[in-house]
Amino acid sequence: MLSLPIHACTRTVLVHPHYPENVGAAARAIKTMGFAELVLVKPGRLAVPEHEMARKMAVKSLDVLEAAVRHATLRDAVGSDRLVLAATSRRGVSGVHSPRVAAVRAVEHAARGGRVAVVFGNEKTGLDQTDLQLADVLVRIPMAADQPSLNLAQAVQVLAYELLVAGLAARAG
Repeated sequence: MLSLPIHACTRTVLVHPHYPENVGAAARAIKTMGFAELVLVKPGRLAVPEHEMARKMAVKSLDVLEAAVRHATLRDAVGSDRLVLAATSRRGVSGVHSPRVAAVRAVEHAARGGRVAVVFGNEKTGLDQTDLQLADVLVRIPMAADQPSLNLAQAVQVLAYELLVAGLAARAG
């Protein structure tokens, strides 16, 4: 499997995920892009790796799903030594970056030996203001349609893809 510096230092954090399908699909999404560290912060009662639907959606990614770590708070999940990218669909927030720009920043941080946390909120409510305040970089995925947001696992896939592409570009020089 392809390994880049960004792969070894990045964790994907799902804050209070609600649907087990999204947890399993997120595990699959990150693994397809070469990432392996999945963290769950206060998952909903059903949104756990052991749930049948999470396992069903984690096609060829059960290793990532089963290794998922759980934390009680986002602060515990990201630690203090990481660049924190937080996905948001909120409009009117200043200083928000595209996934491509945020991924380049994350890859540069990783190249200097830093660690990265990519954080996603609950499917229904997103990240609350307290969680957003922990972010170093806010990221919004642009959309052409008038939709409030993407599905959680789709958003994870987009950011994981951009991190992979930025990592490949950095390696190519």
